[in-house]
Amino acid sequence: MAHIAIIGATGRAGGQLLEEALRRGHRVTAIARHASSQLSGRDGVIPVDLDVLDSAALAKAIGSHDAVFSAAHFATVPPEAVIGPVKQAHVPRLMVVGGAGSLRVPGGARVIDSPDFPEAYKAEAAAGGQFLDALLAETALNWTFLSPSAEFVEGPRTGHFRLGKDDLLVSAEGRSWISFADFAIAFLDEFERPQHARERFTVGY
Repeated sequence: MAHIAIIGATGRAGGQLLEEALRRGHRVTAIARHASSQLSGRDGVIPVDLDVLDSAALAKAIGSHDAVFSAAHFATVPPEAVIGPVKQAHVPRLMVVGGAGSLRVPGGARVIDSPDFPEAYKAEAAAGGQFLDALLAETALNWTFLSPSAEFVEGPRTGHFRLGKDDLLVSAEGRSWISFADFAIAFLDEFERPQHARERFTVGY
């Protein structure tokens, strides 16, 4: 059993990470602005209300944990807001819910640079790429960045999916997608049996 801090634990991705971690017997410190109003009373969960941009409060909240899972939105939480406190608190591992925008499509271009990439998602996708770049520049931090497929959606927990590295995964039907629940399985699998230390990888059907 590990003690995990999840940043953004009340969001869709973070919430599924929390559920999967509890299912496997881990203890969770759930960090969000209003974590206590949503998660108080849950067995195995310590809700902590804080603004992730408060670096001193975040470093204090994540101290003595085995890992930090970050499911924060990239456009509102810059890399240093997470990386700095994790290093300050000497947490041994940082795992990040990534984005698909920095994955590659046939020909080598990034997904975000595709002509039909939705304008509404560009700011978040660009910030996700910057977060990955910041991790790649780290010389000591033990990190992993797991990118979902192009569609990151509600759906069943099947346990059946494929893993990749830097290329966008596309199904035989031409769709690139993964449910939050199955993403969480891949994420916790990586936490429990590390295969991608200081790397980005991806998951899809």
